[in-house]
Amino acid sequence: MDAARQEQQEGRVAVRRRELLDKVEYRLAETEAERAAIYRLRYRAYLKEGAIEPNPLGIVSDRYDNLPNSWIFGIFFEGELTSSLRITVASLENQDCPSMDVFPDLLEPWLASGKVIVDPTRFVSDPDRTNRVPELAYLTLRLAYVACEHFHADIGLASVRAEHQAFYRRVFMNAVCPPRVYPGLKKPIGLMEIDFPAKHMKVFARYPFLRSTAFERHKLFTRTTARPASLRLAEPSLATSDHEHI
Repeated sequence: MDAARQEQQEGRVAVRRRELLDKVEYRLAETEAERAAIYRLRYRAYLKEGAIEPNPLGIVSDRYDNLPNSWIFGIFFEGELTSSLRITVASLENQDCPSMDVFPDLLEPWLASGKVIVDPTRFVSDPDRTNRVPELAYLTLRLAYVACEHFHADIGLASVRAEHQAFYRRVFMNAVCPPRVYPGLKKPIGLMEIDFPAKHMKVFARYPFLRSTAFERHKLFTRTTARPASLRLAEPSLATSDHEHI
């Protein structure tokens, strides 16, 4: 494919993704019912791909779902729950995050140096709808880049199986650790990372639909339920970030 045709194709893909974004709603799951629907979605997705053993409850949940520095999102496409992603933000003050259990030798030095880390986990999609919306993975992962910008992250992570790493490389992530055993999953996962301050301009230039506004970021990560005062004080304000012009 010559350069002109490739540019045209990439342009059409970009337009389609922006159009699909208009059909997507990101909802922060706060009620028990909202979370239960996502736990059931996780179970169906993991079971379908052989990542877990069957369990009688038909749900997948862990202690990180209830951390004060975790946010669970449901992604609704055309009004239906279609995928989900959990965002956990780790810092020197609050180092608890899912990837710490598996990759402490990497995360501990980063956090000790004062870096802020966005750790997205429990990335699942409805196995009955994924093939109908191939771009769903990008639309779901968008939340991780929104979080990186909102929390002024130094590093964005992705804990993924080896066969999924090619997708993350397309959004400028690098493998930093071979697969290891991950609690609760049958298949090992490796760690990938992005230096967000250094790479965000390239990311948004190639994938403009990953951009977000300060208003959207504030709305997504503002809870309606009470939180500890320490977390509220640590959360970024609505003010425009350093990357707002990108």
